[in-house]
Amino acid sequence: MIRRMKDRDLSSVSQIWLNTNIRAHSFVPKEYWTGNYEMVREALKKAELYVYEEDGTDEIGGFIGLTDNYIAGIFVREAMQSKGIGKQLLDCVKALKPDLRLSVYQKNPRAVSFYQREQFVIQSENLEESTGEKEFIMVWKKQ
Repeated sequence: MIRRMKDRDLSSVSQIWLNTNIRAHSFVPKEYWTGNYEMVREALKKAELYVYEEDGTDEIGGFIGLTDNYIAGIFVREAMQSKGIGKQLLDCVKALKPDLRLSVYQKNPRAVSFYQREQFVIQSENLEESTGEKEFIMVWKKQ
């Protein structure tokens, strides 16, 4: 089931954010993620978040965060990856928005491939100043 995030979900969502970033972005020092944890936790309270909840368990398997039409990220608990949860979360926001944008690290080919498979197109490249890593800016428009 996909639903809006509730206050009680914040701890699970924050932990999924931290664990997924550390695992998926090994090219960024772990200290970057742990050092930004509290700031991100506060930002999550204000963002438009949708969570995937296992039916009948209250367990959050993943979430997608939006700021207007910008996808701040899709994060899926490691044990639940490659089960279609990320696609379900993305399909949920595609149904709500006429167009979407996101940034993805170039060194994360799994994520780049996922977004391309979901009809996102690379629009430009960017250098994220806080990590020094190159990103692709990708866009999607409703057909």
